[in-house]
Amino acid sequence: MRFPESWLREWVATELDTEALSERLTLLGLEVDSVEPVAPPFSGVVVGRIEAVEPHPEADKLRVCRVEDGSGETHQVVCGAPNAAVDLHAPFARVGAVLPDGTKIRAAELRGVESSGMLCSAVELGAGEAADGLWDLGDDAPVGADLRAHAELDASIFEIDLTPNRGDCLSLRGLARELAAATGESISAPSPEPVPAELEDRFPVTLSAPAACPRYAGRVIRGVDPQAASPRWLRRRLEQSGVRPIQPLVDITNLVMLELGQPMHAFDLAKLTGGIDVRMGRPDEDIDLLDERRVTVDGETLVIADERGPVALAGIMGGSRTAVSEDTVDVFLESACFLPHAMAGRARRYATHTDSSHRFERGVDPELAPVAIERATALIQSICGGRAGPVEDRVDREHLPQRPTIELRAERLRRLLGYAPEADEVGAMLERLGLTVEPTAAGWRAEVPSWRFDLAIEADLIEEVARLYGYNRAPRTHPRQAVRIAAQPETRRAVDSVRDGLVERGWHEAVTYSFVDAEIQGAIDPDTDALALANPLSSDMGVMRTSIWPGLLQTAVHNLNRQQERVRLFEIGKRFRPDSDGGLSQTDGVAGLAVGPWWPEQWSAPAREVDFFDVKGDIEALLAPVGHERFRFVAAAHPALHPGQSARIERDGLQVGWIGTLHPRLQEWFDLARAPVLFEIDLDPLLDQPLAAFRPVSKYPGIRRDLAIIVDEQVTSESVLASVREAAPAELRNAFVFDVYRGKGIDSGRKSLALGLILQGLSRTLTDSEVDDASNDVLAHLRSTHGATLRE
Repeated sequence: MRFPESWLREWVATELDTEALSERLTLLGLEVDSVEPVAPPFSGVVVGRIEAVEPHPEADKLRVCRVEDGSGETHQVVCGAPNAAVDLHAPFARVGAVLPDGTKIRAAELRGVESSGMLCSAVELGAGEAADGLWDLGDDAPVGADLRAHAELDASIFEIDLTPNRGDCLSLRGLARELAAATGESISAPSPEPVPAELEDRFPVTLSAPAACPRYAGRVIRGVDPQAASPRWLRRRLEQSGVRPIQPLVDITNLVMLELGQPMHAFDLAKLTGGIDVRMGRPDEDIDLLDERRVTVDGETLVIADERGPVALAGIMGGSRTAVSEDTVDVFLESACFLPHAMAGRARRYATHTDSSHRFERGVDPELAPVAIERATALIQSICGGRAGPVEDRVDREHLPQRPTIELRAERLRRLLGYAPEADEVGAMLERLGLTVEPTAAGWRAEVPSWRFDLAIEADLIEEVARLYGYNRAPRTHPRQAVRIAAQPETRRAVDSVRDGLVERGWHEAVTYSFVDAEIQGAIDPDTDALALANPLSSDMGVMRTSIWPGLLQTAVHNLNRQQERVRLFEIGKRFRPDSDGGLSQTDGVAGLAVGPWWPEQWSAPAREVDFFDVKGDIEALLAPVGHERFRFVAAAHPALHPGQSARIERDGLQVGWIGTLHPRLQEWFDLARAPVLFEIDLDPLLDQPLAAFRPVSKYPGIRRDLAIIVDEQVTSESVLASVREAAPAELRNAFVFDVYRGKGIDSGRKSLALGLILQGLSRTLTDSEVDDASNDVLAHLRSTHGATLRE
């Protein structure tokens, strides 16, 4: 909500300065988004009066004006504004003036005519969002007066961001109530006195939908002056509140809405037929709205109708058929209570949002309708004249919102807040908020005022006490017992280290739902019964996942369908699997998916698709901090993986995960042009790392021995290296396979592995005989364990 600071100070005469006022409102929960002047800085602009207007000799759309600026001289100004006229008081920027956009006014020649200065619109001075011409300052504006001082352009404008539950503060009256309650000041509010009826004229009103509109007040006013204009104070107040002045009757209803919080509407009485019926819309009913749109209402929309059909969307926007105009003489004023449940979402349904719908959706005081009628009537008569009839106030008490009575317990107040003000102070605070308070043995009994829709339970009153007492005044207390931080084992690394390790290797983290499609889940893990949800959000989120792969596969498909050819995704999350006791076991895991080129497109390396061993290399890097030698990749079959390109990941002989290429059946099912490589590992084994220990660095040279052995085709290099480590002496520093050969000279079903052994002593240089002995021991062990022979 936007309003000038001076307007709020008219309601509450607080001594707080602008900064303190902003802070106090924010601490009350009425967050101040900004405090800005009415217009941005400019200089050298005064009130000018046009003495004469002549057509420009060389341009039909330009005029030559003689402008008086209070200096005793007149200035010739070329102006293109359509409303430039004799005796118009408008802003005049003298030569040397600086406008908000930084433009410096200089004497110039426009189409052969000299121009000294500039006549300005409100938009050019930053004091308005739209303008049809020069800013009309009114005949009472003193010529030569500084414009900023005269138009109060240095006044502060507050912009407040209200939470949806505080619809009562969408008015100056509501804000004043809050500020007065916080400061203890009194409210100097305009109290509308009933305007006596001078006519007996009534316009009949029927409430056909009391559950949506339990109260509707209306009043006939005849003989208003159609030539009346909104006074300068009214236009200025609306402009400073972000509302564009239109016409006196409309401006008055807008002012009452800003002032009291009650949206209103003025109908041209001569255009209404029969009577007003507040009812739900009927099939195929159309209405032409004030914004020049025609909409078709439905049976869930509340409308204001006469005998000919809808004349307004209730609480949203009026219709053009019955709108007031410059010819309006007789008016029917409307002030109603439309309940929030009937208004919620209705404005969005018709692709609109108005100040009225914004307020009704959040709740408007049901007791305010007749008060607003009286206030608007008084303003209309003072500005436009006219004679008023009696107020027609239709009320269905059964459907009016009830004012709840809430019990507040002192013990509960102290327990929830951790502190409690004195009992008398609590009662006084609630009374300042408008509640009717009665002390009880346990605390207080409070009756909620009609304008507080957000107060319903005891906790709401406790929040009000804390808010009014001041969040910044809450006492600081220390815990009654020492905080103990649980010891973290040094052998446990953080989950973030796993995440960082994958990110450093070019993988991107994804977060997918734990609920997956039952069909996809069954295809990927057919041997496990997934837990079905009793009330799933949708059919494709019907079971709890037993693997992280379903979500990653769907995410990969989504990206591939959007021309993302290179996809590297991983996720750390929970799997939900049945346990042996018939319950549900939740285990953490890390899973990944890679598809597309292994390297981003570049000139220095040939393009190739990611394969099993690329992903295996990344996993080995992930396993390195926890001891890669404890893990093994064992060829095995998995229902979701390619039969010849999958492996079980084991740690100390126990299965901890899987890696492999997606099964061709699933590749076809997901309509993937390329088969992704997947992995999934239990998270715990990746976090259990060995304790760091010092290992001396040898200053003596290492010695390398290469062995070429022939083994059966099914013997894996991993098992060969494990046997090498078993037989080698403590001086072995590294063992690796650097070549595999099949072909000429090697029997069918056999292969040649070339092994590299690095040996290095800590206290001396190893001799050739010691290295030869170690090589022979390794070869003998390989011969006994794998039937290996030395290749000649």
